[in-house]
Amino acid sequence: MIAAFLILRLRNTLGRRTGHEQEHPRTRLGGLGTKPSEASDERGDNIIDLPARDGVRRDDRPEDDMPPAEDASPLEQGLYAIRKADPNFDRRTFADGARGAYEMIVNAFAAGDRDTLRPLLAEKVFGSFSAAIDAREAAKQTQETTLVGIKQAEIVEAELTDSKVAEVTVKFVSSMISATKDSEGRVIAGDPNDVNTLTEIWTFARDTRSRDPNWELIATRSAH
Repeated sequence: MIAAFLILRLRNTLGRRTGHEQEHPRTRLGGLGTKPSEASDERGDNIIDLPARDGVRRDDRPEDDMPPAEDASPLEQGLYAIRKADPNFDRRTFADGARGAYEMIVNAFAAGDRDTLRPLLAEKVFGSFSAAIDAREAAKQTQETTLVGIKQAEIVEAELTDSKVAEVTVKFVSSMISATKDSEGRVIAGDPNDVNTLTEIWTFARDTRSRDPNWELIATRSAH
């Protein structure tokens, strides 16, 4: 299964930026977690505006700006710290955008589309993805993946690092059909007729001091 394979390849991927990553051109993930009205006026046509699912604007939810209680969970404390560093951040919009990020990355990996993956992934993660694609191509194998649906995209961790990098971790539960075929078109792994439920934990990061609205996938891990 493609998702399981990704987890195995990326289990040891480092989870934070080193400060040496290059900023990438804006992509369809630009503004992830940002209200459409607050996205940069300079953004290109490739950026999808991602309104909150319930149609409620952040300004209508004053609880987002209220300091957490002393006994608040690390998640709530982390989200508040990110909001303080980036007033445009909105948790509901981020969760919606993360769904789109998940779908783009899974589909691009299955298709071997490095051009789509490169601006969406941190350098180390892209290297792992690219190596897996290289191995598949060398073996003359193809990956066929259908993302049937995303059942859940829940923010489970949030942190603002000392270097002001926002890191938000999302638990994805998805239904997926995946099969790997050899050069003759024979199925050698997976099942093109079997729908599997997969649970994955992905962490996205963005430097809150940067004007670039892009978030990158910096780590994945198993839910177990």
